[in-house]
Amino acid sequence: MRLHQDWSLPAVTAGFVAVLVSYAGPLAIFFQAAQSAEISGAMMTSWVWAISMGAAVSGIGLSLWLRVPVVTAWSAPGTALLVTLFPELSLGEAVGAYLTAASVLLVIGITGSFDRIIRTIPPGIASAMMAGILFQFGVGVFVSLESVPALAIGMLLAYLIFKRLTPRYSLVLLLIVGVVLAVALEGASLEGVTLAMASPQLIRPEWTWQGTLSLAIPLVLVSLTGQFLPGMAILRTSGYNTPARPIVTVASLTSLATACFGGITTVVAAITAAICTSPEAHEDPDKRYVAGVANGVFYLVGGTFAGTIVALFTSLPGEFVAVLAGLALIGAITSNVSACAAQKDHLEASVITFIATASGMSFLGLGSAFWGVVVGALAYALLHRPLAIPRRRAATENTRR
Repeated sequence: MRLHQDWSLPAVTAGFVAVLVSYAGPLAIFFQAAQSAEISGAMMTSWVWAISMGAAVSGIGLSLWLRVPVVTAWSAPGTALLVTLFPELSLGEAVGAYLTAASVLLVIGITGSFDRIIRTIPPGIASAMMAGILFQFGVGVFVSLESVPALAIGMLLAYLIFKRLTPRYSLVLLLIVGVVLAVALEGASLEGVTLAMASPQLIRPEWTWQGTLSLAIPLVLVSLTGQFLPGMAILRTSGYNTPARPIVTVASLTSLATACFGGITTVVAAITAAICTSPEAHEDPDKRYVAGVANGVFYLVGGTFAGTIVALFTSLPGEFVAVLAGLALIGAITSNVSACAAQKDHLEASVITFIATASGMSFLGLGSAFWGVVVGALAYALLHRPLAIPRRRAATENTRR
């Protein structure tokens, strides 16, 4: 009854726009991962269904339970990580890593140790790893100039103009302009885009050390530092002092349920969360939870007709997806580079982490994100942590003084 009373058009609109932004930008990264894995259209539809349903169920449930505009989504940095690991990593290994990551996050949620764990991770190292993972997508925008110069330049100019004039809706408008340019300049055809419902497909999980170290562990790190941390910060700066425990727990349980259908970790949204928690969603903060519910409802619609979404993206050139994904991540790259540079006390270790992660190297069957964290942590320990002086030696020095 209260939901009916609190309903408002601005809140519903905010939820709708947040879903559009997710489908216009971060979803493009998912299609790049699918291209790297060389999966079928039917399997891609299952992926989109899984991530949409995960965001829908967790977002609606948490918003109604906590009466807070909790916006959830799939892990965009985690999806970007997939692109660097496929096709060497099998789909079964990826699902096994999803389940491992979700289990670790569930333990963190149930025990309420989110804030303690976040404090133990050097912020510069975490931001540098994120920036390194996303960096290649930004580079992909300009690499596409070689094969589709008119499309890439047109989308880049459109992004800059929309970012200046209407930053909130820039990705949605960029998607529209990009589709028009792809049809006009590259001869893309949208004749095959029709209403098509999703048909989820089960993927049998496989657990391997490669999947655990290359995907599961980095996925936990980027989910905590790149999604849950800024997402919770947005909620708290908007006046919602909601504890992290129920949000991390519910998101993790949802991730366990969708993993075997191809759904990567469900997390708290950051960019789109700001849309639903702002005064534009509703003047009364106590009624903005409706935006979170509406966001989940529109994800339900998107997941139900995931086949249509897949048909749209697969009918467009691969370079279109690369340019769209790269431009959609510029904001995330910028914020992580800025956060990395702001940590002056361990900047050198952060830069080493960034270089190692951005290199895209593979050593001993493990990806660059894993080695970026390992090398960065080693550099942090050797370069920036204070050296411990033995007690006896310290006492002798004090006596001499």
